[in-house]
Amino acid sequence: MLLETKKYDRLDEIPSGKAGPAITKGCLVLEGGAFRGLYSQGVMDALMKNNLNFECTIGVSAGAMGGMNYVSGQIGRSARINLEFRHDQDYVGAMAMIHAHSPLNLDFAIRKNEKLEPFDETAFYNPARKFVAVVSDCNTGKARYIQKGHCKDIFEAVKASASMPYVSQMVDVEGTPCLDGGCCCKIPYKWAIESGYENIVVVKTRERGFRKDDEVKNTARLFYRNNPEFALALDESDARYNRECDEVDELEKQGRIFVIAPSEPVTVGRVEGNMDKLGDLYWLGYNDMTRNLFSLNKYLK
Repeated sequence: MLLETKKYDRLDEIPSGKAGPAITKGCLVLEGGAFRGLYSQGVMDALMKNNLNFECTIGVSAGAMGGMNYVSGQIGRSARINLEFRHDQDYVGAMAMIHAHSPLNLDFAIRKNEKLEPFDETAFYNPARKFVAVVSDCNTGKARYIQKGHCKDIFEAVKASASMPYVSQMVDVEGTPCLDGGCCCKIPYKWAIESGYENIVVVKTRERGFRKDDEVKNTARLFYRNNPEFALALDESDARYNRECDEVDELEKQGRIFVIAPSEPVTVGRVEGNMDKLGDLYWLGYNDMTRNLFSLNKYLK
């Protein structure tokens, strides 16, 4: 069978079931990265399997998409969507371009879909669990933090959070055009600190020490000339990401936050099609978190 048309061979090994009712004090912070988000999905499944369900989850892009399934307590749901349907044309490919005008049809994974296991909205809307999706405001070039229960449609915010610049249409969120939250804020640890959380767990999708080429480019200022503030933020996003990574490293050294990051270099692309690589990244996240459970529980106490 051709690589481009197959599903992940080990789908039946992905854990399933429901997270327990216990709620853990603190905030889970989820970086984006498109299909690199499978690392975070592995981490979250390991957390749920070990009854660690944080009272607040904030996610950017793929982090928001995976985070909604973490808040709904559905173990393995995010991973199964991506490992079973990565090569489904309704999700990624020709039909996605027709229906969503984007390489990824995010509604496929976010909205009700007969191909997917039902999303547990009752658990998701439990007021004891806070959920925040980070979006980039295309008018102001600033990050916005859209909270479940405080907006008309949190799923539209999740869609905006994961809508990649250049290849996706802007998404209307509460009357404002928005795109990928990572354009303005890739790791929203500052929001968690400023919101008063003492226990903050940051899940990265790149290994420790990874940094981007932070040369400021002018690509966005040409492409988004009608949105100059957003264009400037996008052109400077790689340099901003590097500063965020430096600050995360320092906060981790101080013991202020707990960080889970890939224990191996990540070679998975944003729209990776190699199912073995995607599956391996999921298990890397799952196993990294499992190995760090003792340290995490020590930090939380």
